[in-house]
Amino acid sequence: METKNMITALAALAQESRLAVFRLLVQVGPDGMAASKIAEQLSISPSSLSFHLKELSHAQLVSSRHEGRFVIYSANFDTMNGLIGFLTENCCGGNAVCAPAAVCCPQTA
Repeated sequence: METKNMITALAALAQESRLAVFRLLVQVGPDGMAASKIAEQLSISPSSLSFHLKELSHAQLVSSRHEGRFVIYSANFDTMNGLIGFLTENCCGGNAVCAPAAVCCPQTA
């Protein structure tokens, strides 16, 4: 991933509510969660949640899909894993001191 994309992702996560939303979506996994359930679980107003989800979507950290009348949001694990890889790419100068970063929920194509 390009440095510009990494900065956008890190900036999106550098806010308490957005970080909480992203961590919740990582926790629930690829099936995702309806926006109304996210708002309920995190006690965030729907209008505020909408703004935060827009920022996370812009950073390609979450994706959305429609299921009936609900919008389901899920973490973008490819972006998350790319960000983790970017941050740990040169860990310990390539020495075997550090374990490689775990890949979480790889997307199946």
